[in-house]
Amino acid sequence: MSTTRLPAPDRSPRLREALLAAAFTADGLLDLLGAPAYAALARSETVPALRATRGDSPLETLVRLFLLQRPVPHERARAALPLAECVEDGWVVRADDEVRAVVDVRPYGGPEGQDWYIVSDLGCAVGGAGGIGSREEGVVLGVGGASTTLAGITVRKPVASALDVGTGSGIQALHASLHASRVTATDLNPRALEFTRLTLALSGAPAADLRLGSLYEPVGEETYDLIVSNPPFVISPGARLTYRDGGMAGDDLCRTLVRQSGDRLNEGGYAHFLANWQHVEGEDWQTRLSSWVPHGCDAWIVQREVQDVTQYAELWLRDSGDHRTDPAEYAARYDAWLDEFEARGTKGVGFGWITLRKSAAAAAGKPSIVIEEWPHAVEQPLGPAVEAHFARQDYLREQDDAGLLTGRFALAAEVVQEQVGLPGAEDPEHVVLRQNRGMRRATKVDAVGAGFAGVCDGTLPAGRILDAIAQLMNEDPVLLRDRTPQAIRLLVEEGFLEPVPSDG
Repeated sequence: MSTTRLPAPDRSPRLREALLAAAFTADGLLDLLGAPAYAALARSETVPALRATRGDSPLETLVRLFLLQRPVPHERARAALPLAECVEDGWVVRADDEVRAVVDVRPYGGPEGQDWYIVSDLGCAVGGAGGIGSREEGVVLGVGGASTTLAGITVRKPVASALDVGTGSGIQALHASLHASRVTATDLNPRALEFTRLTLALSGAPAADLRLGSLYEPVGEETYDLIVSNPPFVISPGARLTYRDGGMAGDDLCRTLVRQSGDRLNEGGYAHFLANWQHVEGEDWQTRLSSWVPHGCDAWIVQREVQDVTQYAELWLRDSGDHRTDPAEYAARYDAWLDEFEARGTKGVGFGWITLRKSAAAAAGKPSIVIEEWPHAVEQPLGPAVEAHFARQDYLREQDDAGLLTGRFALAAEVVQEQVGLPGAEDPEHVVLRQNRGMRRATKVDAVGAGFAGVCDGTLPAGRILDAIAQLMNEDPVLLRDRTPQAIRLLVEEGFLEPVPSDG
């Protein structure tokens, strides 16, 4: 485990002022580097950024120091920073006439334009598929694609309490500080809690209640309105790397994290997780995941991708830099991963999002559990669409077919209709409704479904619309009313149609 002394957060406001004064912000970086170099930096490619920071402005100095982790001349560092304080507090060290950073400080734009900073170990700003190439047990990562994905899918409504399990460098706690009166952050790695403290302080956010321990141990039986976790979900042989390896057999860590969250959620509260799960020979993966959902909770689980066991092993061996070691050592580690999967009958590994909501209906034995595969692009932030999904499930749970026919619906915003067929044909082969917001779904509908959706503006009950369509198409209105509610239910469930309250 790394033993580098971490900075003291006490005088972070002074450092923050200097960073802001130099425009060391997400927008400032984009202006300085340009889009191609900025994008390359997100991929951990530093050469374009080095070329763009050959001047001597304070901003160029800070980019080289904290992002590119290059030594800078003492005089340039002094012009950009309250240098004596930064040396004393441990943000940087001076060697001869050069100054080096002790930690990675990365500008991060908040959802409402806030200038935030994520503090992490050097060289660990981007993990996962990008590969950090570090095999230090206690390393703490910064911002990566998984972090921003979780932040984007989280429901952001005002809450009294939020819990970030496995906080790492504190990104989720930072987001939660905007809408939670009290934020608790836990981690098994004491260095991670210190980095969270630094991230919050340097970002000008309120301090969090930081607790050391595994999973829910540090909070006992306390309950929360929001739980978020980007856990060490990697399914691996052993627990070599704290930041990514769960340390439990197979996908047991993710299952335990999800199962035990039900007892820590308040009524109406949400829990959001990123997770990996095994695809086991002879088992349906959706049935497997449905068993993870705790009693009293509704669930929406989305599988974003599946990798076969060889792809998965190679991804995470590259992540830790094992592909750059002795070939025999690499082969031995690769074999160990495949042995683990073979012993468990694992044929693939899924990755995705798990969202839970505590509800009275679920507690009464009527949970809404939706488990689906959706590998396509979505609109981020997705939090509003997640909240709308559960609201629609509440509506559908209360409506039988007769209730749907008396209900009124409106076509969701930015849904378009596409007609597919041969050029010059009188009628299309099929009609597709496509969303340009949220999950960006597409669904094939027949002529009745297309006509129904096109008329829905919230003014007429569904039954009356169907009667009009039956008259236009010379169909029996009774038969049409009988066969259409299931199609309406699907269009509502997938977000193409939105129920309109009786008061308009």
